Amino acid sequence: MPQGYETYLQQALSKYRNPDTTKRDVLTSIQTYRGLFPKMDTFVFNDGLSRELLNLDGTIPVPYKGNTYNIPVCIWLQETHPVNPPICYVKPTAEMQIKVSRHVDQSGKVYLPYLHDWKQGSSDLCGLIQVMIIVFGEQPPVYSKPRQHSETAAQQSQSHLPIGSHSNQPIPPYPQQTQPYMPMPSVSGSQPVPPPALLTSMSSYPPPYPATTYAPAPSSGYGYQAPGYGSYPPTPAQTNSAPTYPPFPNPSGSYAAPNPYSPTSYSSGLSQQQQQPGSMMNTITEEHIRASLLSAVEDKLRRRLRDVYAQAQAEMDVLKRTQDDLNRGKSKLENMINRLEQEQTDLDNNIKVLNDKNKAMNELLLKMESQEQIDIDEAVVTVAPLYKQLLNAFAEENAIEDAIYYLGEALRRQVIDLDVFLKHVRELSRKQFMLRALMQKCREKANLPI
Repeated sequence: MPQGYETYLQQALSKYRNPDTTKRDVLTSIQTYRGLFPKMDTFVFNDGLSRELLNLDGTIPVPYKGNTYNIPVCIWLQETHPVNPPICYVKPTAEMQIKVSRHVDQSGKVYLPYLHDWKQGSSDLCGLIQVMIIVFGEQPPVYSKPRQHSETAAQQSQSHLPIGSHSNQPIPPYPQQTQPYMPMPSVSGSQPVPPPALLTSMSSYPPPYPATTYAPAPSSGYGYQAPGYGSYPPTPAQTNSAPTYPPFPNPSGSYAAPNPYSPTSYSSGLSQQQQQPGSMMNTITEEHIRASLLSAVEDKLRRRLRDVYAQAQAEMDVLKRTQDDLNRGKSKLENMINRLEQEQTDLDNNIKVLNDKNKAMNELLLKMESQEQIDIDEAVVTVAPLYKQLLNAFAEENAIEDAIYYLGEALRRQVIDLDVFLKHVRELSRKQFMLRALMQKCREKANLPI
């Protein structure tokens, strides 16, 4: 990708809300579809408000009936891209005309389900262009205007004159077909080729003849060959029975060439073909016709299968991306469900434990209420004298701790003086030290942690 595109897009997308995402989307699109080019232009909304927006202008390749056509489009990116969908238009050239359908209106605006269901994160420009190619391949949005020739009437009026009077004029072309044409496929792959209406004006490309059976020479057996053109392809009847054409008469002579396009000459040619079945069968047999039909059907089926395969492949790509997104979402949902189930199991276990503890507490409360008052000194009974000695020392040591605390409170409130406080604290501290030493000895004897 040229560095100029990145610099241009960085400047053009400065006012966009998501410049990095939009830039990446645009670069991917113009790298995939070389016929699209980014540019800034003014876009006028339906309410009259105008904005400077980035658009992708150019052509996209659309397969249609075995050929690839470059359809001119313009894709406008809104300032909120990719939150809001782009605005797409078909831009016909001067030789084209819009074909209104349920996907394209008279102004060329494109309506697609992909645009209606646009979602940030799952929709992008490449997917949009692929959908446009599929839809336009089924129903082309443009066709070339009917070809007009100003000289047709004059040339037809001269066809009834004697040959000598216009021997230097070419044979007039066949009437133009009125059915619409798709734009011709591009030769270089980057720019669309002019439609058939423009090809007749190019000197290097003579106008093609319609696929119609050419009428044979009149019943008199004489025809003519116009200067500058080869003779018409002879029918099998002409090949076997018609004599060689004589040279044209002198311009001053009175012989006038019959008009090969007149209804009389055409009907006489048909009667001549019907009167010569033997010569036809000598040239074209049933096997030839059968082989020609099989070849035509095979080619048509091959083109149709190629179109169907390309369309199915594009749809498969879109469905594959959708499947990947759905699989990722499925994995996330499964993880969330497993985590919720685990939390539900833990919560049920905690509720069960809490109910058991609550039941045990209620039983203890009922038992305590039914019993008589218990003496605190007899509430705890030791199993050995050593444990009883340890219990008494621990209780006395805590009592001394409380006594020292209350002596400090008495001194703070000036109930006792400092000398009395120091005297009692010294005695209690000495006794507390001895009790702690006794508890350590008892723990050692009972093999308890110190």
